[in-house]
Amino acid sequence: MTMKLHVDPIACAGHGLCAELLPEAIELDEWGYPMLAASVPARLRGHARRAVSACPALALRLTGNDDRGEGGPARAQ
Repeated sequence: MTMKLHVDPIACAGHGLCAELLPEAIELDEWGYPMLAASVPARLRGHARRAVSACPALALRLTGNDDRGEGGPARAQ
């Protein structure tokens, strides 16, 4: 199944750490805020989870199911 990244634009503070950890799926706009790819390829899902966990503002989340049957939103805890 497809997994997608989502950003909470209110919570995001534009730190840019997500783009450093996952440049294949996240680019920064001219103000330093993330612009996300439509979906996360299977080969990048581990990196996407790491980017979600590392977000200092907890503004990034990952939704959908992966091939191992894990699903729901992934978020730093």
